[in-house]
Amino acid sequence: MIKNKYSVIGVMSGTSLDGVDVIYVQFELDKIWHFEIIHSETVAYNSSWEKTLRNLVTYDTAELQHIDKDYTDYLSSVIKDFINKNNIKTIDAISSHGHTALHKPERGITYQIGNMPTMAKSLSETVVCDFRVQDVELGGQGAPLVPIGDKLLFSKYDFCLNLGGFANISTELNNKRIAYDVCPVNIVLNHYAKLIGFNYDDGGKIAATGSLNDELLDKLNSLIFYKENYPKSLGLEWVNEHIFPLIDAFQLETKDILRTFVEHIAIQLAREINKKEQGSVLITGGGVYNNYLITRLKQYSKHKIIIPSNTVVEFKEALIFGLLGVLKLRDEINCLQSVTGATKDHSSGKIYLP
Repeated sequence: MIKNKYSVIGVMSGTSLDGVDVIYVQFELDKIWHFEIIHSETVAYNSSWEKTLRNLVTYDTAELQHIDKDYTDYLSSVIKDFINKNNIKTIDAISSHGHTALHKPERGITYQIGNMPTMAKSLSETVVCDFRVQDVELGGQGAPLVPIGDKLLFSKYDFCLNLGGFANISTELNNKRIAYDVCPVNIVLNHYAKLIGFNYDDGGKIAATGSLNDELLDKLNSLIFYKENYPKSLGLEWVNEHIFPLIDAFQLETKDILRTFVEHIAIQLAREINKKEQGSVLITGGGVYNNYLITRLKQYSKHKIIIPSNTVVEFKEALIFGLLGVLKLRDEINCLQSVTGATKDHSSGKIYLP
């Protein structure tokens, strides 16, 4: 039923493997969309799940299907606990991204685990999920999907920049929303921080003590991906093939790797932002808390940097996947041709009834 108010649970798991982001959010349409996040939580992965998810690209199809079932059950239990803990009574839908296992859109492949119909049955709620597949079938990248939310919820900013496992950016160009992945961020920074016993480089403090390696920086900035036009997207496979071997060949101390890669990120982000002479940049995602990275970005770009409330910083993607579910329920466009390169705008995702 089409209405103007929706109460939704949005669920997101990203490539940085921080955990499962779960929010309870209310959307209201009054000429434009408004939102209020009522409850939010990140449920950290245990070491077993983190290891499994980190190595998804190494499994064959049969193994992935088995993991898919287990992960769907796991997500269902996380959501059920969240509902019970917060005594949530009114739910129009649960809108879930799942977790990306494979993403090779150039081969027509994208696979998100945790999107099986059993979730709707076990939770006794309507579930909207699996948002990427249809877009890839229509010739698109299947990513990024967040820009429709940037357009509908955060249109007052010139750029929306998310710093998660990867950095992605969205903006308006010639009255069309465009968006694309810029470069890896936490997927690389966290990988090297873990080698010296940290889950992440808190505030970028380790990077700040390192030395810049100009040769590595030049090689990173020269990667072909950065010369390609949008639409374009990145995945763990690309990092495994192009980033880790390149960095590891230099045999640097971890602090120098982190210092150099932070510089690389800042240069690539500024390169995109500076395509407009001036404007405001809304930055969200875990990378916001890397103070050193933000400082380096400000060094390369004079745009106005806006960091919103911690709730929006940490849960913006879960928020927008909640909105994607609402748009799908309304049979409205939630996937933009101008962003993904698909043959048309469309309403993507699958709806499972309990």
